[in-house]
Amino acid sequence: MAIHRFTVLDALLYVFIFILCLSFVFPLVQQLALSISNQNVLGSKSIGIFPMGFSVDAYELLFKDRRIIQYYYNTIKYAAVGTIIMLASTSLMAFPLTFREFKGKKLVAILLTITIFFSGGLVPFYLAVLRMGLVDTMWALVLPGAITAWNVFIFRTFFMAIPDALRESAYIDGAGHFNVLYRIMLPLSKPLLATFTLFHVVGHWNDFFNALIFLRDQEKQPVQLFLRRILVLLDFREVEDTSALQMMGAISSRTVKGAAVIITITPILCIYPFLQKYFTKGILVGALKN
Repeated sequence: MAIHRFTVLDALLYVFIFILCLSFVFPLVQQLALSISNQNVLGSKSIGIFPMGFSVDAYELLFKDRRIIQYYYNTIKYAAVGTIIMLASTSLMAFPLTFREFKGKKLVAILLTITIFFSGGLVPFYLAVLRMGLVDTMWALVLPGAITAWNVFIFRTFFMAIPDALRESAYIDGAGHFNVLYRIMLPLSKPLLATFTLFHVVGHWNDFFNALIFLRDQEKQPVQLFLRRILVLLDFREVEDTSALQMMGAISSRTVKGAAVIITITPILCIYPFLQKYFTKGILVGALKN
């Protein structure tokens, strides 16, 4: 068995990866340290990875706004419904494209490819959503991105990597197309489904622009718009509890911003470890034909 020697190139690669990891972790740790720092100790000083003093007043202030629970619920609902619709519609779109006898698949592939390079623009997109009566509803956030050409092509490639013998044996036993898709193709595509589930959950969780232009009712807004108000406007006049306003004299706006960042990204950080093992297999197998 050949023994790999540790070379200078390996050392440079490890250094590069270490620096890259630090660049990802440092902002998160810094925001956490900032969010739990004490205003009296912090002042206008810059902060590193360690908090200055200790205080959770910023978190108390944010959670005094009772609507934050509603924002969390809205975001989870949009992410869950949007991801389920995406997986179902993309699977139904990609599965027929794997059949050699499907004569229209080349035309469908061309039409899908065109959408990768050309789009109607923001104004026509908004007008289309408006004319369909989806403005100020959940469907304005989950339906427009349900099917994308990139997702369809990856799903199709993944399905084509599954042996044809499995499908043919199911057809011989009398199974229909939906049974083959539901009982054979999808169970064998768990790495792909898990990978795209996390991708789209994160996408829906971080999306604030579509909610900003389509949702007018604050009761329907996601948590990212709450974060935007904190980071951009810092509009504490909208906090319902008046006792929270009295606390502002002892709380720095910097710590509140840090706390807002932490409470919005924590759910995603909790989900990621459970789906991480599917990433490499799901993406690589979906990118290969055989």
